[in-house]
Amino acid sequence: MWGMGRFFGARLAIASLLLFAAQDSGRAELALEDPAMRTRTTVLPNGLTVLTLRDDSTPVVSFQVWVKAGSRDETSYTGLAHLFEHMMFRGTDRLAPEDHERLIESRGGRINAYTSRDVTVYFNDVTAEHLPLVIELEAERLANLNIGEASLASEREVVLEERRLRTEDSPQGRAYEALFALAFVAHPYRHPVIGWRSDVETIRVEDCRSFFDTYYAPNNLVVAVAGDFDEADTLARIEGAFGSLRPAPRIPRNPTQEPEQRGPRRAVVHFDLLGPILAAAWHAPSTGHPDADALDVASEILSSGRSSRLYRQLVYESQQALAAQGAYYELRDAGVFYAFVSVRPDGSVEEAERLLMAEIARLRDEPVSTAELEKAKRGLEVGLVQDLDRAHALASRIAGDTVMLGRIRSLEERLEAIRRVEVGDVQRVARLYLQGDRSSVVRVVAPPSEPAP
Repeated sequence: MWGMGRFFGARLAIASLLLFAAQDSGRAELALEDPAMRTRTTVLPNGLTVLTLRDDSTPVVSFQVWVKAGSRDETSYTGLAHLFEHMMFRGTDRLAPEDHERLIESRGGRINAYTSRDVTVYFNDVTAEHLPLVIELEAERLANLNIGEASLASEREVVLEERRLRTEDSPQGRAYEALFALAFVAHPYRHPVIGWRSDVETIRVEDCRSFFDTYYAPNNLVVAVAGDFDEADTLARIEGAFGSLRPAPRIPRNPTQEPEQRGPRRAVVHFDLLGPILAAAWHAPSTGHPDADALDVASEILSSGRSSRLYRQLVYESQQALAAQGAYYELRDAGVFYAFVSVRPDGSVEEAERLLMAEIARLRDEPVSTAELEKAKRGLEVGLVQDLDRAHALASRIAGDTVMLGRIRSLEERLEAIRRVEVGDVQRVARLYLQGDRSSVVRVVAPPSEPAP
């Protein structure tokens, strides 16, 4: 699978009550321990970073391998990073194709992977007694992956079929692909994570091997282990299994920077569909920027859920759309603030765009209400606390922060940043980033009718 999402279990009601009580009483603190702050970082001699987080509140252990390579790191062919997500399950000299997956699932575990523009992530969620097997299997495919013509041909067809289903035969997929290709003119973020069809069809084995040797080196990996496990034994096993992997002498990064956008951009995509799709995006800061929290709050107010401004206006009040949503999408080198609207078959894409842009203008021109601000902040805060007791979410959080920011942010730091957002901050970031000259708009509409002969 390709793409990425945001953060429960039995603690939700308690966490929410604590959170809201703290706000209502004017207190800034939250009486919850942040287990992520107990993370231990170990760097092996070959450069492999290992994050271990012992948490005996869950019987599950999540073992994740984060590769600091996504579609942004592709230079010769697009789609290489995503193709390798598939190739990693094709076996080794010791393991037949799909054996890794079979061995984990036969023990009741969960295994999967995803590719994004910045990273590729592999995860195994198992009970503690199966963790040694996971370590052995992950090290085996990193050391002895089968990269040959047969495995490439097999996975190429799988990826091409995935591309057909998710993008070429999907109006939403077409809109998403066209939006990034329009918003970015130079940076590799403009390319789809799954790759352009012509590239996927012609990628060669030697290109695959070169990509693997460069980006799947231990000094470009972060391993995160969270849950109930023996930390000393696990670290010893990881060092024994991964310690012989050879580091890459150099890990190249694409140096291209996106130039400043100096005017609105528009595109129309013809597709045989019932109702048009409208997509709009604005350039925004990269992950870790001081304005990120205010942009998150702005996005929550504008387009999160059925009570958001966009949904109320486009779906309920004007009845122009079937759905409307959006988000602030943080990336390593840039960010995108976007909105998607599924226009009704009997609706008008022109009217839907007018209403969308009117809501963007209202966010810039009028202060949001205190009630809207507090509701948005509470939604973001609950999203942060709700996965404190899930091994998978904890492993993802500590690895994601380490890869993207170089450190693990505390829960207190993240909550305080959200609470500091004020009405004026929302209006300020809307004025700064959601300008007409920074917009890119895509309409996916039915092709014009052929004139009668």
